[in-house]
Amino acid sequence: MFVILVYDINKKRVNKIRKICLKYLTHIQKSVFEGMITESKLEKLKQETASLIDVKEDSICIYKIGSIKYTCKEQIGLITTNNNII
Repeated sequence: MFVILVYDINKKRVNKIRKICLKYLTHIQKSVFEGMITESKLEKLKQETASLIDVKEDSICIYKIGSIKYTCKEQIGLITTNNNII
């Protein structure tokens, strides 16, 4: 499935959350990640991030898109490419 993950995290924890997200998805913008992911990897991602956030301060939104066939992405402005190549 294709997912878009967006977070609003306290700056004390943001780097840890960003590093976890980079293991699974492509970094698109400051707090936005997207990519194809299996259901099992998505569960791991959710578990790892949930263990670090403070639910009274932080939020993570994950949009699941069953098929990218019916989606269209339009980007205006600076386009950056990050393939998560180490």
